[in-house]
Amino acid sequence: MTGTDLKVAETVRAPGRWLALSVLVLAVLLVAVDATVLALATPFVTEDLKPSGTQLLWIGDVYSFVIAGLLISMGSLGDRIGRKKLLLIGAVAFGGVSVLNAYATSPEMMIVARALLGVAGATLMPSTLALIRNIFHDPRERSVAVGIWGAAASAGAAVGPVVGGALLEHFWWGSVFLINLPVMAVLVVVGAKLLPESRNPAPGPWDLISVALSLVGMISLVYAIKELAVHGPSMGAAAAGALGAGALFWFVRRQLTLPAPLLNVRLFQNRGFSGAVLADLLTILGLSGLIFFLSQFLQLVQGRSPLEAGLIELPSAIGAVISGLLAGNLARRASVRGTVSTGLAAVGLALGSCVLLTAQTGPVPMGIALFLGGLGAGLAFTVTADVILSSVPKEQAGAASAVSETAYELGAALGIALLGSVVTGVYRGFTVPAGVDEGTAQAARESLGGAVEAAGTLPADQGAALLASARDAFADGFHIAGAAGSVVLLLTALAAWFLLKGQRLEDGIEHP
Repeated sequence: MTGTDLKVAETVRAPGRWLALSVLVLAVLLVAVDATVLALATPFVTEDLKPSGTQLLWIGDVYSFVIAGLLISMGSLGDRIGRKKLLLIGAVAFGGVSVLNAYATSPEMMIVARALLGVAGATLMPSTLALIRNIFHDPRERSVAVGIWGAAASAGAAVGPVVGGALLEHFWWGSVFLINLPVMAVLVVVGAKLLPESRNPAPGPWDLISVALSLVGMISLVYAIKELAVHGPSMGAAAAGALGAGALFWFVRRQLTLPAPLLNVRLFQNRGFSGAVLADLLTILGLSGLIFFLSQFLQLVQGRSPLEAGLIELPSAIGAVISGLLAGNLARRASVRGTVSTGLAAVGLALGSCVLLTAQTGPVPMGIALFLGGLGAGLAFTVTADVILSSVPKEQAGAASAVSETAYELGAALGIALLGSVVTGVYRGFTVPAGVDEGTAQAARESLGGAVEAAGTLPADQGAALLASARDAFADGFHIAGAAGSVVLLLTALAAWFLLKGQRLEDGIEHP
């Protein structure tokens, strides 16, 4: 046993492991919050920076795209240089780049700042889950720890709008980023004292070619999907898709030949592992897409304040916390596949309820639907993370954690991109009242926030007609996106029932 292993073992047996977990939960909560905190600030960003519809989508999802592209690489890097070291470096960078986001002065600057925030975020997420794998060696304790971690990750996506809403009631939109600074300061100071260092004792070299292939492949492929959905077939989308698919194919081939790969792709030959990753991705796709566009619906269609909108979405966080804490025990008493399938179905039903939303829908039915979605996300995401994490030796915990986190972040990005593309595609076809000049009509069709601004420049009757037509179109797009997402999640629930057959969580004690 190495000195590092002895230090980890001592921490495992000490009560301080739960205090260490609190630091890790703080990190994952903040990264998850940042994925959705911008949702309620979108109308304010639109008014201030005046992005186009495409730029607005990039501002919303480039953070998650970059994280998804770098997670495998950063998880492997943590295995090599030390997960604690990478976590603390990433925390400092995350705080610094948050300032750049807060004071962005153009759409282009905002997109770049959000991308850099994604780079920093990619160092945090796999480190947190990998450290849990190395701190908690009793599988039952680890399930509880993963449940707390999963509850924070799931709830963070829903807490983001509440935090954003509270800040936007009193401050400008940049405040949703500056809130990161004190949290990251606490994380660095406390984490430096409480967290044990752990790493793979024989990691091999960090392959930079694989890093580049992972990043290029992931971002190019998702960009192609988004362009195809928003603008239809084009040479640009086809080229990006071909580049992404080629880079990921090369990445997989390279991992199969490297003696110390960034990712052991042979893990995907295991039906349970692959099923867990798929369920992980689509759970977050449904929840993140729902919250991102519901935030705009509540503000721009129903006319609610940011804080009101955030509070209406709070039941999602409550549901995720409750089910995340109970998920491991439920999966052992019932079954892994039953728990995950139930969770996926619940998220699907929450998405399906979107078709019933109107400008007059009250907060109670929306709160019930969001609570159901949160319950489902907490169940599915927590159990699948535990399955993925338990499938590898602790020396490879960073890489395995990165698979779970890649599914999470890619799901968040695709939720915004794909469901958002449906909403945007339907919205842009709304009928502009007669007499509105082409320039104003074009600005109104870029986004619902642009329509609100354009309506303010028109005579009262004409502006009201424009805004009513735009809101109806946005609602129609939201209904269609919700229905499509619901079908996908319900089919995934059925697939998970078969893919996860026989999958079980560990029961015995695993000694370091």
